[in-house]
This record gives sequence, C-alpha cells and structure tokens, in this order.
Amino acid sequence: MSLVTTHVLDTAAGRPAAGVPVRLESRGEDWETLASARTDEDGRARELGPDHLPEGVYRLVFDTAAYHGERAFFPEVTVCFRITDGQAHHHVPILLSPFAFSTYRGS
Repeated sequence: MSLVTTHVLDTAAGRPAAGVPVRLESRGEDWETLASARTDEDGRARELGPDHLPEGVYRLVFDTAAYHGERAFFPEVTVCFRITDGQAHHHVPILLSPFAFSTYRGS
C-alpha cells in the first residue's frame, strides 16, 4: 500500500468524487512530482506513490476543475503536510464542494 492515500468526497452531491486527478509532490529546491493518480469510483486514490518516504514536506494537488468544470471556484486544491515517520501510513482526505473544501489527517 502507498504511504500516502487520499479520499475525496463531494459534499454537495453527497457521494464520492470519482475521477479527480491528484498528484503527490515533494519539496526540495522546487516541487517534484512523485506520483499521480485519479480517484476511483469510491473517491479513493489508494496507490499514490511509494510505501515509504523520507521525512519532509509533501503536498497533494487535486485538479478540482477536472471534476467540477467551469463552476469550480477552486480549480485546484493543494494540501501541504509534513511526514515525520516515513514508515507510517498518511491518509489525507478532502471534503469538496464547488465553493468550499476542508481536510484533515485521516486514518
């Protein structure tokens, strides 16, 4: 299993957000893409990068315009987070609507 996974729920529609493109990036001198995926029918990206990562700062970039289209107030959502244990699973879900989003550290 990937060290980093995500789940996107469309709170306006009351269902998982399928087909959302998402990238996992690491911070160095610039941001480097480590992996990319699309959420499945359950809104999950389970295979997003390696099963271990060095400690550091990472981000998930969600292409929400690809999901919501022109009505997306936020065409892209970026969630930046720190990994301090490169062996522990990190689940970073978002709750999404056309005019809002929220996130939290999941399990």
